[in-house]
Amino acid sequence: MKLIRKGKVKEVYETENKNELEFFFTDRVSVFDKIIPSDVPHKGETLCRTSAYWFRAAEKMGVKTHFIKTTGPNRMRVKRVDIIRDYSRLNEKTANYLIPLEFICRYYVAGSLFDRIKNKEIKNETLGFDPDYNVKYGDQLMVPFFEVTTKLEKTDRNLNLKEALKISGLSEEEYGEIKEIFFRIDCEINSAVRQRGLIHVDGKKEFAFDENRNIMLVDTFGTADEDRFWDAGKYEKGRFVELSKEYARQYYREINYYEKLMSARKKGLSEPDIPPLPDEKIQEVSRFYIDLFEKITGERFR
Repeated sequence: MKLIRKGKVKEVYETENKNELEFFFTDRVSVFDKIIPSDVPHKGETLCRTSAYWFRAAEKMGVKTHFIKTTGPNRMRVKRVDIIRDYSRLNEKTANYLIPLEFICRYYVAGSLFDRIKNKEIKNETLGFDPDYNVKYGDQLMVPFFEVTTKLEKTDRNLNLKEALKISGLSEEEYGEIKEIFFRIDCEINSAVRQRGLIHVDGKKEFAFDENRNIMLVDTFGTADEDRFWDAGKYEKGRFVELSKEYARQYYREINYYEKLMSARKKGLSEPDIPPLPDEKIQEVSRFYIDLFEKITGERFR
């Protein structure tokens, strides 16, 4: 097979069937749009198997996806769509392409959302809180916070509805259909993982059009990389135990790398190199990926 695209954590290969692609899930980890120079054992397999689990669940719900089958513990066959980076080529008649947007929904105050609230980039009222309420990390949102960012640009940027429609070729009706699919799937995720002791905090999804311009769920979702999960029991006791890639993100916050990176980006300076994870952290992160796979799917890793 021929490698045609190498992402931060996933590689994409052409297959003998021109209408299919094969995803190879590596053990690399990406945080803050930077690749950590440390591989995490078994990480790729957990993501591949978790994503396949949710694709099968989505299809049982009647949602069209690009998933075909897994071809190994860390490999997946999917339907091929075009990647069109020139936004001017996208309109309401274009078909068989990746919609160049990431759709995100947040149910709790966590991660970058908390930073944006502190920096007054997002108002309390937008999240359903009273204007004078002191929003705390871990608060459950009064209303889910749904937003859209770019997908194919070097650094993701937030978009309003008008911008999202303009660059994606989506109609308002199609945008609404995607939003409805998103919440229907998340309702299933939220319910399923809660029964296994997890809280689904937030997550992102990607979509494409097939050759007949039917909306398809694509890429991966419901995994430790795309979504954030907390331990439900510890949350009820006031603790926020990260069971996903966020655990690695927190390490880089603790050593002040995140602060230095954000400062450099805001000032337009060269970004500092991200340091590797210490050996003990690598093993901890690997264990987190495996534990999360088992809790999400109810299956044993081995």
